[in-house]
Amino acid sequence: MKSSRKNQLSYLFFILLAVLAFYTVFQDNDMGMIAASLKNMKLPYLLLAAAVALIFTMMEGVMIWYLLRGLQGKAEIMPCIRYSFIGFLYSGITPSATGGQPMQLYHMNRDGNSLSASTVVLMTVALVYKLVLVLMGLWMVLFRFSILKENLGSYLNLFYLGMFLNTALVAVLLIVMIFPKTARSIIITVESLLVKIRVLKKSDERIRTIDRFIQSYQNAVLFLIHNKIQVAVVIFATFIQRCLVFILPYIVYCGFGLSGVKPMTIFMVQMSIYLAVDMLPLPGAQGITELMYRRVFRDIFTVKYVVPSMCVSRGISFYFLLFFSIAVCVIHHVRFRMKKN
Repeated sequence: MKSSRKNQLSYLFFILLAVLAFYTVFQDNDMGMIAASLKNMKLPYLLLAAAVALIFTMMEGVMIWYLLRGLQGKAEIMPCIRYSFIGFLYSGITPSATGGQPMQLYHMNRDGNSLSASTVVLMTVALVYKLVLVLMGLWMVLFRFSILKENLGSYLNLFYLGMFLNTALVAVLLIVMIFPKTARSIIITVESLLVKIRVLKKSDERIRTIDRFIQSYQNAVLFLIHNKIQVAVVIFATFIQRCLVFILPYIVYCGFGLSGVKPMTIFMVQMSIYLAVDMLPLPGAQGITELMYRRVFRDIFTVKYVVPSMCVSRGISFYFLLFFSIAVCVIHHVRFRMKKN
């Protein structure tokens, strides 16, 4: 019942944020003009953008399949692709995308996959995802900072915050993996302090959860050490996956018949938005993503097309994938219930 209530609250919070986001973004705009501009979007580019978004999500499933097969000796690719849509759905409706991995782990274990193997695979995918994102961000800061400064404006500090949070998370995960005893000691010390000042209640289950967390990353680091080629393949695949979602606004740019801005500029501006909002505690980073998009893409898409392009780009990369993921989950649930009955 507690889990059901939490899910209901997550859905309500998600819907509330969606309503506020749409109101904030569209309150000062002529909806008729936006609708007229959207009609200028060429259908082939719209279909291409949708295909790129689907491939982006499915690639995570391919990586899960690749790693799971290496650990277990066998794995089916279609269920693994389903896990990626499950992860996208629950990450999209929970703050800081915290709900995705637990639900993926639940479904992987329910389908008969080893719990330890599934945990290692998801830990590896998550770590590589964050690592690649941070490395791409550092490259942009070191070699393309002028583009950031020119386009982000007042949102540059938000980008710095996103970079800091992502880098800190990667550093913490690496410390846990390389120095597990030290990491456990630090976490237990902080937990004891919070208990002492009555922020948290004393809980043996919390200690066991911390130990399981440490053990999971120890297993992951052993896998990384003994499977260097597989990890290298996943790092490369993750880089390609990131590039797909970052290039999507350029497809939309071409779809509106616009020209004059280099693909790399649009690619890096979209990357900067993603990095800035990735760690914010909002389901799907709703509201802030739309506001930031309007500001940083205003000069690129022009005033006429910035909101229509946001509707298409954000609509496909998040809302379209979200509803597609819901459809995948509903179809699977119906089939599972029929099979069980």
